[in-house]
Amino acid sequence: MGVFAGLALAGIGLFWWQGRAAIESSAPPPPAPEALAPDPEDLPVTDPGDMQGPNPPEVSELTREEQRFFRYDRNRDRLITRNEMLSTRSDAFRALDVDGNNLLTFEEWAVTTVNRFEKADADGDDRLTPREFATTAPKPAAKKPACKC
Repeated sequence: MGVFAGLALAGIGLFWWQGRAAIESSAPPPPAPEALAPDPEDLPVTDPGDMQGPNPPEVSELTREEQRFFRYDRNRDRLITRNEMLSTRSDAFRALDVDGNNLLTFEEWAVTTVNRFEKADADGDDRLTPREFATTAPKPAAKKPACKC
């Protein structure tokens, strides 16, 4: 019974498909490609001469590498001296050099490290949990305000 129903549906589909093809064969042909092309006078004008709007943002004349270079080159002579290279790290050094003698001893470094550990160890068990350790991460640099162009 199922085979008979399947053959009947296939026959009906075949006749329907052939009938549809006969209708489509008598349909008018598609328009020529040049008839589909728009009339050039109907296209919008793309000449920016009369358009008004904000100017694009100014591009920095320095490349990223040049900007990084000039963070160290304090006197802008296009040469980085040893003092200029070290000057960017002097604030961090002075924070560790407790006695101010420009010599960083192990004890000065150790005291700073132990103080940092004790500050992070909230429960005082001389162990840092992952949550306590996360408090020792350096604070992110302040984000520059987004451009409101």
